[in-house]
Amino acid sequence: MAIVERTPAATAARTDTAVVVFAVVSLVWIGALLGVSFLATPVKFLAPTLTLPVALDVGRQTFHWYNRVELVIAAATLIAALAWDRPRMLGRGVANETPHGASALPYATLVASFLLTIVLLQGFVLLPPLDARVETIIQGGMPPPSVLHDVYVAVEAVKLGALVGAAWLGVASLRRGTSADR
Repeated sequence: MAIVERTPAATAARTDTAVVVFAVVSLVWIGALLGVSFLATPVKFLAPTLTLPVALDVGRQTFHWYNRVELVIAAATLIAALAWDRPRMLGRGVANETPHGASALPYATLVASFLLTIVLLQGFVLLPPLDARVETIIQGGMPPPSVLHDVYVAVEAVKLGALVGAAWLGVASLRRGTSADR
């Protein structure tokens, strides 16, 4: 059985790795979000040969599977954030490691938890009634007016903002150096 090193250098190396994972996953997630939600989805409605029911059905399937992928990405982001923030939360980190010399709050963990909450909200609260509306349209009906789609788009924009903040946090930390001996 391997013994985990508890030296400051080993802790710093694990923290550096966690920050890299946090930053890279955040940046990849930004690209996926922009590609799925803000490019591919609106563009499909510009195709003149694609009927509304088919476009909505494709969108329903896309967002159903994309939400599952985002759950995995959000979990990876949270795990990396916890690994990054753990030394500071246990009082072993550098107090001025956070932006502008603020206290050692677990910013990465807070942002990652917020992102996971958003993805769970979308998957369990917003998508089911949106799916039901799509099903009504596919069956030839017309659902009553609703703000659900607008709320979903607003939540996507908030998620994008949080992801940009997460990526900035990770990249800025990497530029400064995250380990205690730097």
